[in-house]
Amino acid sequence: MKLWGGRFRKETDSLVNDFNSSIHFDCRMYKEDIEGSIAHAAMLSDCGIISPEDKDQITAGLKEILANIEAGKIEFTADNEDIHMNVEALLTEKIGAAGKRLHTARSRNDQVAVDLRLYLRREIDEIVGQILDLQQAVLDQASLHQETVMPGYTHLQRAQPVSFAHHLLAYGEQLKRDVTRLLDCKARMNICPLGSGALAGTTYPIDRWQTAKLLGFDAPCSNSLDGVSDRDYAVELLSGLSILMMHLSRFAEEVILWCSWEFKFIELDDAYSTGSSIMPQKKNPDVAELVRGKTGRVYGHLMGLLTTMKGLPLAYNKDMQEDKEPVFDAIDTVKMCLPVFAGMIATMRVLPQNMRRAAGGGFINATDCADYLTKKGMPFRDAYTTVGNLVYYCTENGKLLEELTLPELQNISPLFGEDVYEALRLETCMGQRSSFGGPAVEETGRQIHTLAAFIVQQREGLHGA
Repeated sequence: MKLWGGRFRKETDSLVNDFNSSIHFDCRMYKEDIEGSIAHAAMLSDCGIISPEDKDQITAGLKEILANIEAGKIEFTADNEDIHMNVEALLTEKIGAAGKRLHTARSRNDQVAVDLRLYLRREIDEIVGQILDLQQAVLDQASLHQETVMPGYTHLQRAQPVSFAHHLLAYGEQLKRDVTRLLDCKARMNICPLGSGALAGTTYPIDRWQTAKLLGFDAPCSNSLDGVSDRDYAVELLSGLSILMMHLSRFAEEVILWCSWEFKFIELDDAYSTGSSIMPQKKNPDVAELVRGKTGRVYGHLMGLLTTMKGLPLAYNKDMQEDKEPVFDAIDTVKMCLPVFAGMIATMRVLPQNMRRAAGGGFINATDCADYLTKKGMPFRDAYTTVGNLVYYCTENGKLLEELTLPELQNISPLFGEDVYEALRLETCMGQRSSFGGPAVEETGRQIHTLAAFIVQQREGLHGA
């Protein structure tokens, strides 16, 4: 008979049993379920609700079950629906009556809520660690390429000269926000629902602060209805993971462009590329493409859970069982993408000559030419129009700005002097962009130092958690 079977006189239909069961996916929370039960038993004993002897039997039994699960000696069953009932049935079978006292003053509603928070809290730390590994790969490549000139783009059109380091460090900044966003989510989810009961707390004299402390939470949920009925923390995590995947997808798209023959700014390591079954010359960026593709999968889980939750009245509804599979799959997907992406970035070969060659076309020093005239006294809007005329002249005559003779330049404006050629050098254009956050070497050096310090600080935080 099921643990909840007292009210019923017929066995559950086998199809309903399978449909209702969640053990095939929530079994991954076995450690959190046992951890929460041990804390609950300790609190029940300290509050005089169960005896110390029962508490000791429960704790020893749960620890033995944990060891047996991790040794592969236990097979869960759908007859007990979920991880919570499976563990409780195993415990009762092992220690008898004491096991039946464990569920005093709690419900599966607050039990699953605490398990999920414990599980997600740990997963966030692991994902943050993986993001930091990717940031380190970005940092290492950026440190090598502070003087590697490449075209910066807007509208996928060559726009202004930057360094490859500057471009990479933009992703370093985005990943910093991903880290802090996930840690913010972790902080908000770090309240303990255990003791909320089914929805209305309990008549037993429990100490919810004790279980919160034992499980590493900042405090118990202050409203029992809220404690069991919301999954906003899971939605928030999916949102954070979706934003992270958006950043990875954009980065992946650039890698795909950069390693194409049309750009050829980088070459991916053989270990992070694949070939074609028919075209022997092909070297495909499948890692980047799969990351780009899997982004939609994570987005879908976010929209799915939002839709599941949008019409539910308080408190718990069985619909909420649908929270775990999307969250689990999104976590698994992100954890699969991050390390392989970091390896791809760490091992790619940068081709500075090709970047410099591309930067030489497209008049990406045009803004600097206008700035040159402005510094000579011409209003910027007039300088803008003047350089526009120069670009038109160059286009018609197949020249670059720096290839124009001084008479040609002075025919457009007498303010041009010999010093214009130094001003139009791409290295000069990039080097003089030393405003805070710019691509000049001293600024990318500051950004590298800041990112390195961030990585160290966050790693120390994870190890201290």
